[in-house]
Amino acid sequence: MIRLFRLLKPYRLSLIVVFILIFLQAMSDLYLPTLMADIIDNGVLKGSTDYIVRVGGLMLLIAVGGTLCSMIASLFSSQIATGFGKIMRARIFTHVETFSLHEFDKVGTASLITRTTNDTTQVQQVLIIMLRMMIYAPLLCIGGIIMAVHEDMTLSWILLISIPIIAGVIFLIMNQAVPLFKVMQVKLDKLNLILDEGLTGVRVIRAFDRNRYEMQRFDVANGDLTDTAIKVNRIVASLMPAMMLVLNFSTIAIIWFGSVRIDAGQMPSGVGGLVAFLQYAGQILFSVLMVSLMFIMLPRASASATRINEVLDMKAGIDDKAEVKSANEKQGYVEFRNVTYSYPGAEKPALADLSFSANPGEVTAIIGGTGAGKSTLVSLIPRFYDIDSGHVLVDGVDVRDMSQEHLRSKIGFVPQKAVLFSGTIMDNIRYGKEDASELEIRHAADVAQASEFISGMPDGFEAQIAQGGTNVSGGQKQRLSIARALVRRPEIYIFDDSFSALDFKTDARLRAALKEETTAATVFIVAQRVSTVMDADRIIVLDEGRIVGIGTHRELMATCEVYYEIVSSQLSAEEIA
Repeated sequence: MIRLFRLLKPYRLSLIVVFILIFLQAMSDLYLPTLMADIIDNGVLKGSTDYIVRVGGLMLLIAVGGTLCSMIASLFSSQIATGFGKIMRARIFTHVETFSLHEFDKVGTASLITRTTNDTTQVQQVLIIMLRMMIYAPLLCIGGIIMAVHEDMTLSWILLISIPIIAGVIFLIMNQAVPLFKVMQVKLDKLNLILDEGLTGVRVIRAFDRNRYEMQRFDVANGDLTDTAIKVNRIVASLMPAMMLVLNFSTIAIIWFGSVRIDAGQMPSGVGGLVAFLQYAGQILFSVLMVSLMFIMLPRASASATRINEVLDMKAGIDDKAEVKSANEKQGYVEFRNVTYSYPGAEKPALADLSFSANPGEVTAIIGGTGAGKSTLVSLIPRFYDIDSGHVLVDGVDVRDMSQEHLRSKIGFVPQKAVLFSGTIMDNIRYGKEDASELEIRHAADVAQASEFISGMPDGFEAQIAQGGTNVSGGQKQRLSIARALVRRPEIYIFDDSFSALDFKTDARLRAALKEETTAATVFIVAQRVSTVMDADRIIVLDEGRIVGIGTHRELMATCEVYYEIVSSQLSAEEIA
């Protein structure tokens, strides 16, 4: 947690102001009982109204000053804590954006959301408490002990007994609560995961009538989290009654033995001194109570801080070299040289010893059975994963020697699962090129065969897209994703099975338009349909991560058995002939 608090550097001046204000507040609180003792001894008991008014006015002035200090300190503390939360969330999000896909798979989206929101809130809340109590409570405790001993040293034995008892109670309770706080965050992750799956997969759940099953899953996870939270709260809730019990017994003991000492004439400060001692004892025990409240929040915040630091300490598997190279001589040239790649923990490579090249102006299609490694292959070009051996070259430079920004500026990528963002259709297409003009956006939509359904919407290009693109069909999402890549006019186009939701007529029109649009670019098409890849300049056939054939459709029909089987499964004998 201390590491996270280094993010408070922009608020150093505000922190100094808060500490000064809290110091002044503590001093005012410590001085008031002494003034009250003077009023009782020199004013009330002696019947001096003038003394009561004069000292009482001073007390009122000090009390108002302490209250103002407390209010201003609270305002600054809140500003510091919320600013700290803002910086921390931004730091986490910025760091997570550098992760490769492997890190996302390792941590999980639901856990990353929890760490960015709930865990950050826990640390932010404890920071507010620490700013208000970290200085105030120790000052009040130490100052109270000094003033109480000054009033009457003999009665201080009560404090010597009560303070260790309170400390022991705090230790026992926290020793049981700390492990449960850590467990709660893990169970919260699980609940968020089930909730995320239930919301994103609602169509599948309803299609298979699994609503009741998902409700049961959620209820089990929710109940598990609730039971743990109740257990923690019961343990922590016992702290307050125990503290109040010790405080009340201490008060009784102080009044009892103090009155005995006054009656015996052994307490020179008299009734006023006893009242002052009683108030100092209350301040001491109250400060210990405040520290205990901080200890209640601290374990959970510490667990949250540990989880946040785990993310911040996680180094991206893919990072730019200290000295990067730029590739400008060749435009769109892609080459694989003996490339092998394995997913972490996999028994065998997803891709093994791949070698081929693709030139500008050519269409390279990749086809193969399910799990053959088609999507993995094209994911290596924008360096979503780093290969185990070999070289992936773009414009003659190994992608590991380029900066990721420079490499991906050359690529227009259409993923297998079309992803749209909330906003207008124009915003989604412009996502591929921030400064794209309206003319460029409309042209990209025309090529992607999206203009027809866009014009049919009430607001046209200003029509709103719901989160995740739930208000458009699968084929419409794919066409908008294609338009987003086209507006960029990159050197390399990668279409990862991005025509699967299109009907054959739209597919044919789109491929014809793409052929004219991408004459100077290198095009990669991953597809399951033979009709989509038949006209490609080069077809790469994958089987279990290996290339079993490269050539045109006619060449592969004669030389590649795997390709022939794929074609035979989709086309009739007349169509093959």
